[in-house]
Amino acid sequence: MMIGKRINDRYKVVSAIGGGGMANVFLAHDMILDRDVAVKVLRIDLADESNLIRRFQREAQSATSLVHPNIVSIYDVGEENDLHYIVMEYVEGMDLKQYINENHPIPFEKAVAIMLQIVSAVSVAHSAHIVHRDLKPQNILIDHDGVVKITDFGIAMALSETSITQTNSLLGSVHYLSPEQARGGMATQKSDIYSLGIVLYELLTGKVPHDGESAVSIAIKHLQASIPSIRDQNPQIPQSLENIVIRATAKDPFLRYQTAEEMEADLKTALNPERQNEAKYVFPMEDGDTKTIPIIATKNAMQNLDETVVAAAAEEKPAVEEKPVKKKKSNKKKIWIISAVVFLFAIIIVALWLMGRPPATVKIPNVANDTKETAVQKLQDAGFVVGETFEKNSDKIDEGNIIETDPEIGAAEEKGATVNLYISIGAKKITVEDYTGKSYDSVKQVLDQQGYKKVSYTEEYSDSVDSGTIISQDPTAGSEVVAADTEISFTVSKGPQPMTLKDLSGFNQVGLDDYASSNGIDITVSKEEYSDTVGAGQVISQNPKAGASLNKGDKVEVVMSKGPKEKEVKTVKRTINIPYEPEDPNADPLVPQHIQIYIQDKNNSMTTAYKEMDITKDTTETLSFDIEEGTQGGYKVVRDNTVILEETIDYPNS
Repeated sequence: MMIGKRINDRYKVVSAIGGGGMANVFLAHDMILDRDVAVKVLRIDLADESNLIRRFQREAQSATSLVHPNIVSIYDVGEENDLHYIVMEYVEGMDLKQYINENHPIPFEKAVAIMLQIVSAVSVAHSAHIVHRDLKPQNILIDHDGVVKITDFGIAMALSETSITQTNSLLGSVHYLSPEQARGGMATQKSDIYSLGIVLYELLTGKVPHDGESAVSIAIKHLQASIPSIRDQNPQIPQSLENIVIRATAKDPFLRYQTAEEMEADLKTALNPERQNEAKYVFPMEDGDTKTIPIIATKNAMQNLDETVVAAAAEEKPAVEEKPVKKKKSNKKKIWIISAVVFLFAIIIVALWLMGRPPATVKIPNVANDTKETAVQKLQDAGFVVGETFEKNSDKIDEGNIIETDPEIGAAEEKGATVNLYISIGAKKITVEDYTGKSYDSVKQVLDQQGYKKVSYTEEYSDSVDSGTIISQDPTAGSEVVAADTEISFTVSKGPQPMTLKDLSGFNQVGLDDYASSNGIDITVSKEEYSDTVGAGQVISQNPKAGASLNKGDKVEVVMSKGPKEKEVKTVKRTINIPYEPEDPNADPLVPQHIQIYIQDKNNSMTTAYKEMDITKDTTETLSFDIEEGTQGGYKVVRDNTVILEETIDYPNS
């Protein structure tokens, strides 16, 4: 499970983005540069394919030289515990396949703008002698601003050279495969141009030109079938755009655009008014090409052999008997023509079979520790072309002799492949630079490239040197050393020694300010809350919690008390009827009865009479209660020390 894993202690995997036949892609966060990146990880089941791994790394490293606004940048290539990965620019958006599905039909102007970005990027790659080999909408990304970026430059070769059958992967790419690739031939710049034509076709029509139930059936269509006319599907498409598709997708590579720049120039003028109604592009005919010869209609002309010939009565003429000699000559001519056609088809079938055969491979001979002259002779005898020669320090190989080759010794390569040589220039002393004050991570990368035997470090706290910065080194600056024999060690700052955060509960603002300034931290009030237990202006809680380890400059957030929350008060009225009940109803005059009314609410309690009065008849009173949220009100009526009425009144919720 990759989610949450840290690759090389630097790239934290956040989520899965997608995957393919060779690798899976994850969204990760670069912990050092604080940015999101895309990490492509070679599939675990391919980890034993040494030839694939070598191609995966070498092709990715070569693609790092491509710098273009429409090419996804490659930041890093590495390996950790048999996990091979490439770190790339993260493009927030979607791939072109999804864009086409969601936005078809796409306006012609938008389609041309997208293609111009794609072709511009491919042109730069071709100038650097890098062929993509697998151009398809799934390898083309488009962000929310409409900026197009091509990914996986050069990586397709790695998959094509592994011994593993990648049927599913092939099915995903075969819709954009050039005829020469479908025959098993090498991909060239013209192959990329063919794929660009298919991509433009899909942008304009919303679908691929050839489809089928299997990768093989689709590949055969690329070899044999013509690209369907896009104007037959949508007459509104300008002829100039169809002409670009026709030229880019020619079966013969020599009839396509010669360069991506040529296709780019054609796209730039495709929507000009003067090109809207140009003639349909027709490939030039050359001597030796098969041409269609019009049939001259005559009364004696041969018709389709499957048809029954019926002559009109008015045109009947006496049959002229042919001479046997002429009939014999005519039959001989037919036999020669049929034989020639059969022979021609046999040649074509044999040629296609030979072109489809996988190229012969030869292992690169062992030339380690040979002189350059001997190594060149061995490689040429094995059928290889010797490419560039690079010098490299070595304390194991004598000066002037071969250290290694690229591709590596023993690798199976095609005859005629180019092999580069690395020649020893011996163990050379270098002057140790002053690395104090520099980032250890950056310095280590440089020293690893220089071939030091070991690069190590210890850490210590420092109030004056930033974390990760070198404080001191051994050997010291200016020392003359042989890198391969030298261990270089550094003392690296861990930054200021951390402090232990105390419990800030109950602190007021003055106390917080004093504590923050004395410890070099920043304390801010994140919010204020009511509290029945903590006085106003005092700390209720904190983040981080007490006991956390902090460095100078770290931030602490606290929640301050606003004191108890004042509860809402609602007024409730009650009208009560107090009965008069004399001891002698016939007495005259009636004897007054003394009444006491007690109220319980926010402002009154049952301990003191709210109202007292004498009545000689039934009396009605309206009482008003101020009831606080969460409490109850009530009343009682006392006559001659006897409770005659009482009621509890709830806080109204509505």
